[in-house]
Amino acid sequence: MKKTLTFLVGLMLSQSVFAENLIQVYEQAKETNPDLRSSLAEKNKAYAAISGSRASLLPQIGLSASYGVTHGRRDTSGVKSKSGNLYQVALSQSIFNFSNWKALDVTKKQASIADIAYQHQSQTLILNTSVAYFNVLKALDALSFIDAQKKAIGRQLEQTRQKFQVGLATIEDVQNAQANHDLTVAQQVNALNELNNAIEDLRQISGRFYSSLASINTNTFKTEPPTQISTLLKKSETSNLNLLTMRLNQDIAREQIKLSQAGHLPTASLDASTNLNKTDRYGNNVAPSAHGGKSYSGNNYVGVSVNLPIFSGGATMSKVEQAQQNYVSFSEKLESTNRSVINQVRSSYNNISSSISAIKAYQQAVISAQSSLESTNAGYLAGTRTIVDVLNATTQLYSSKQHLSDAKYNYLTSQLQLKYAVGTLTSDDLVYLNNMLGKEISTLVTIK
Repeated sequence: MKKTLTFLVGLMLSQSVFAENLIQVYEQAKETNPDLRSSLAEKNKAYAAISGSRASLLPQIGLSASYGVTHGRRDTSGVKSKSGNLYQVALSQSIFNFSNWKALDVTKKQASIADIAYQHQSQTLILNTSVAYFNVLKALDALSFIDAQKKAIGRQLEQTRQKFQVGLATIEDVQNAQANHDLTVAQQVNALNELNNAIEDLRQISGRFYSSLASINTNTFKTEPPTQISTLLKKSETSNLNLLTMRLNQDIAREQIKLSQAGHLPTASLDASTNLNKTDRYGNNVAPSAHGGKSYSGNNYVGVSVNLPIFSGGATMSKVEQAQQNYVSFSEKLESTNRSVINQVRSSYNNISSSISAIKAYQQAVISAQSSLESTNAGYLAGTRTIVDVLNATTQLYSSKQHLSDAKYNYLTSQLQLKYAVGTLTSDDLVYLNNMLGKEISTLVTIK
């Protein structure tokens, strides 16, 4: 008890307390989630690299200058000179370099992969936020059912003790009721721990602690059958982000083959330069001249250079073979990813269908368990049923309620997981789920 209270108080003191619904929690997570922000930075970096790759195709212009002093020795003793390259401007423009063009294509595709990775991280955040949110609600439901079960068994224990005192019940009846009550106490401790862990999982995603959350409104909760599986599988072929990423990786591997083969091709560039040099000679042994020892020189140059690789020791052929094997590897990975996506779509589809059936079945199970408990209680009062029967009926009722709650949350998360597998999950999908939420319930729960 003290440990639980300390945990909750520590959370409240460590940061502000918030009470939000699903959409509000997601928006808060979107603003501060480090994984999403990191993915955005990687995306921006990848697009910035395109300009760097394109630079090799554009003119390269440089300006240089130099200045120096020379002191003569031996035969030129006493002769000094100051010389400098007043300016030199050089220009180089690639005319043909297949490697540079292919490198640019590869960089563009890598930027597209980073863009898709950011979209994938956005979808992952939507899914993780929703699952963490519903896990908190699920844990709250579980704790409330166990608490209600403990109270019901507690009343039965008290009644059994009173009957035992007047000789209408045996000591075995009291012991059975006490054992069931002790078991629910242990279950309640475990349920509270599950709640605390679920709250921590949600805080990890959003960076905030929530003292209350909007719970499911049973009046607006409804189920809808999923779209036909064939339609979903066809949509996933063009929308699943993992598939799109792997196809781009395969395209890059194909371009890498051409890039490696470019090592056999010639390169050509246009080169031009102009410069002006100045030399100033002075000293005791400098012969007089009309220019006073100063001279200027310079030249202009325009030319085309061609480089044709003939033999590189087999390095180029080795790179080509490596690129070809890399393409085979990514082709197989694409097939593996495709099978994985099909499995994920089908599994999520089956989970939705199963959850819908389970919800209907457990709704009827709760009704039946309630009727069974009432009839068992009546039989116990009439002396035809034992306290064990009553305890079992009580456990069955709250177990059915717990299963019904789990089935509802499984349905909601399976809906998101299906769209995530197809690749169409967006923040708009949270609106549908948020409309099923109603009153806020406190997450600050303690064991009494």
